[in-house]
Amino acid sequence: MESGPIEIKPGEAGRLIVLVPYSPERVGKIKTVIGRRWHPKEKHWTVPQAKGTLAHLLALFAGEPVEVEPSLRPANTLADRQPSHEPASDHAVATNLKLLDQVRQAIRTRHYSYRTEEAYVGWIRRFLMFHDQRDPAEMGAVEVSRFLTSLAVDRRVASSTQDQALASILFLYKDVLDKDPGWLDDVVRAKRPRRLPVVLTRQEVQALFGRA
Repeated sequence: MESGPIEIKPGEAGRLIVLVPYSPERVGKIKTVIGRRWHPKEKHWTVPQAKGTLAHLLALFAGEPVEVEPSLRPANTLADRQPSHEPASDHAVATNLKLLDQVRQAIRTRHYSYRTEEAYVGWIRRFLMFHDQRDPAEMGAVEVSRFLTSLAVDRRVASSTQDQALASILFLYKDVLDKDPGWLDDVVRAKRPRRLPVVLTRQEVQALFGRA
């Protein structure tokens, strides 16, 4: 495991540079970020610079030393009011980090794979960040629908990705919080890829039957 702080800097083409000293846990976290890229030559990651990205990264690495270039910090953000090397002290973030530990424990109790654990925790973390770290027990079908719809409309994820996000959130509610989030009638579903039939030419058909 490499020592040193995690560094977040502005990059090119609307992306952020994230320098992550290596550890399996840190790499596992950065891999939960949608659109991340590893640049082997420069030995750093980049992620899309969008609304909420910086806050998401700070929550992702809460409790670890993180240095953020000042130009990325809006003057009125919580992150700007505290030293970048200090862990976030927001009560909601701390509460939800404990909740993610409960999710991991529930997954391990059911003997799910490590990949499933990382995927579920990653999607649940994104769901919480999407709603500004609100207590999920106080949210329900409306908030879940908004998040899933945003994945389809704003991020244009594949239907299988949206399905995985839904499964992760349902696990949170049903298996950890012991709560039914309600009907999800208003979700805009991601489009499934069209499977076009394979059509053979006349020559290919003749060749095929000629080998029979």
